[in-house]
Amino acid sequence: MDLSYSPEYEAFRAEVRAFTKKYGDQAPRGAALGSGDMRSWQKLLIEHGYAARTIPKEYGGFGAEPDVLKSRIIAEEFLAAGLPMGMSGQGISMLVPTLLEVGSEEQKKKYIAPTLRGEIIWCQGYSEPGSGSDLASLTTRATEDGDDFIINGQKIWTSTAAQADMIFCLVRTEPDKPKHEGISYILFSMKTPGIEVRPLVTMTGRAEFNEVFFTDVRVPKSGVVAGRGLGWMVANATLKHERGMLGDPNQAGTRLKAIIELMKEETVDGGRLMDNPALRDRLLKLQARTIAMEYHGLRLLTAGIKGEDAGVARLIVKLMGCELNHQLAAFAIDALGELGMLYNGSPHLRNMGNWQSSYMFDLGLIIGGGTAQIQKNIISERGLGMPREPKPAKV
Repeated sequence: MDLSYSPEYEAFRAEVRAFTKKYGDQAPRGAALGSGDMRSWQKLLIEHGYAARTIPKEYGGFGAEPDVLKSRIIAEEFLAAGLPMGMSGQGISMLVPTLLEVGSEEQKKKYIAPTLRGEIIWCQGYSEPGSGSDLASLTTRATEDGDDFIINGQKIWTSTAAQADMIFCLVRTEPDKPKHEGISYILFSMKTPGIEVRPLVTMTGRAEFNEVFFTDVRVPKSGVVAGRGLGWMVANATLKHERGMLGDPNQAGTRLKAIIELMKEETVDGGRLMDNPALRDRLLKLQARTIAMEYHGLRLLTAGIKGEDAGVARLIVKLMGCELNHQLAAFAIDALGELGMLYNGSPHLRNMGNWQSSYMFDLGLIIGGGTAQIQKNIISERGLGMPREPKPAKV
């Protein structure tokens, strides 16, 4: 078996490596979501085909044919150079592929290009205080008024709502139909009168999530994606892409690289952390899992190119990826010993407290986007064909 790259792919690797050397100093470092620096970097990546690579040019992408090995080479070279990949988030990673799959031509042309460029920031209106794991029981409702809907209700755990320009939102538009058939997936502006956003501070000390309240919010019916009452189908298409984003193996690879550098640089009693056999053994186990996730990602890319349903292989990504990221952050804290416990402004703080912050935030991601327990149910029922969990008897 010959696992070496052909001359074509080696030439492509050289091209990517030359880009990282030439433009690496232009990469944003800790830039805010949608900032000018982030948008400039994204524009540069799209122009060279390193972001939005396979999205058609007519919608603002690079327009390349899908190629698993080229995608992997781009990820490897950006990781090796310590450079950020293209922008991601609810808009680029979740809504764009959903619109490409089920959106109207008008919606694709209106939203995809500015979203890819970082000019429109999106948030996702799914969860409600009484509709988390049972999302289809949502009660945010829309009533008709001519060419508009009037929306009333509440969403919660809405990431980036305070910064978002637009929202893709699940709303009950057909109250007389069964719960899964009465939902519509609607796009509308977060600047619409009647929308109130209240930040929710988490244990990281930051407000990554928000409550969103809708009071007589008037939105055009033209914002419905795929058709009225088809929101559950569209929502599941988006959830598929969300789980892939949350379990992205490139995130784990970036963290692993940072941990390796940390263990080479940090010392205890004059010895490098990397020379500690117990820590090195734990590192190797995490490295093996990270590599496995990377190759699993190639499997999914291959299935996507062939138009195949990856089945259970796709379903495990979110569960495994989020747990791996959390365990990588936990290992970094353990490796730092007493320094790993420091937080908020200590003169001995390492990496500006990013490991501690990631550890706490990633614990939330194991819950967000579908809890680990829900993911296991999905894997067993949809992937492995096991019987559904019995519902409690009605009293």
